[in-house]
Amino acid sequence: MYFKQFLNELVGCASYLVASRQTGEAAIVDPGVDLSQYDALLRDRHFTLRYVIDTHIHADHVSGARALAAEHGAELCLFEGARVSYPFRPLYDGEELSLGQLRLRIVHTPGHRPELISILIINPERSPEPSMVLTGDSLLVGDVGRPDFGGGDAQQQYDSVGRLLRLPDWVAVFPGHFEGPCGKHMCGRPSTTVGFERLFNPIARMDREPFVDKLAGEVPARPLNMIAIEATNRGAVDATWAMLTQMSEVPQLSLDEFDAVAEGSFLVDVREPVEFASGHLPGSVNIPQAELATRVDELPRDRSLVTVCLSGARSFRSAQFLAQAGFSQVSSLEPGISGWLVAGRAVDADEVQPDGPGVVETEWAHAGAG
Repeated sequence: MYFKQFLNELVGCASYLVASRQTGEAAIVDPGVDLSQYDALLRDRHFTLRYVIDTHIHADHVSGARALAAEHGAELCLFEGARVSYPFRPLYDGEELSLGQLRLRIVHTPGHRPELISILIINPERSPEPSMVLTGDSLLVGDVGRPDFGGGDAQQQYDSVGRLLRLPDWVAVFPGHFEGPCGKHMCGRPSTTVGFERLFNPIARMDREPFVDKLAGEVPARPLNMIAIEATNRGAVDATWAMLTQMSEVPQLSLDEFDAVAEGSFLVDVREPVEFASGHLPGSVNIPQAELATRVDELPRDRSLVTVCLSGARSFRSAQFLAQAGFSQVSSLEPGISGWLVAGRAVDADEVQPDGPGVVETEWAHAGAG
């Protein structure tokens, strides 16, 4: 067997290539839009791409699955319940795909999204038991996938994680994310084992009621450009440009630097509406990061833009995207609203708070030990 993990540092996601060395047949799981990395490996190893599999409809990055399958004449595969506008080979719970002597067994693990699957990798010549599992956004390293958008369900997530944790201890776990907005407590390691997560994953070890309560109570901000990206991955629109693909160098302003440019600048608060309502910079406009690409025409191109969030993480990513989208005068308020308040500066607040739960700031730093 040949196995390769690809890590995308910009969006914190992982994709995988699995191949039989005996027959040269390969499958690629959750590919990103940069197809060159897969093309090069397939060419150099003389592999023939047979399957391209998306474990679910992604909301935080644009999938390259359709383009990759079309380029190589491979079968495009999703779970049979996936709601998309393009044709695909439906996969079913318990079904096995063959790659030479290898078997890819499909395990339906809904929760993060209703169509989410995990994939057990089995090499019968070595063992009848699986040696690894690709878990998508179900079981993560030190965390589990968030269930708060796209038809997700915390009860289903509990059942799915439990199903995965009943696998043998030695099974290596390769998730769809190692950091980013799909799980707040991810360790940052790109892989783990079932046995380690069963013992040390604080969320996966919970009983059902506290598990569900925790996922319902900790609602991270929706991912950058989620609305446009999810619609693209469903085939409803083509907004591949909405995905952040460049680490643009944008200024991160201190409070004093902000004071020097504030007059005449257009202030964009990229937090969720409930956060904005609780307190925001005077004169700022609320465009949540999830909606930025779909509302980009609301932003002036003849004025400097300053993005703002709670502590500077979301605003910096949003500013990078706007720079990538062609805005030439864009910067981010580095200390965010939290730094603004620490400095004793005033904010405006709405009198009536919107309904709905609070939002936990999603940071991109590696978290925790493990």
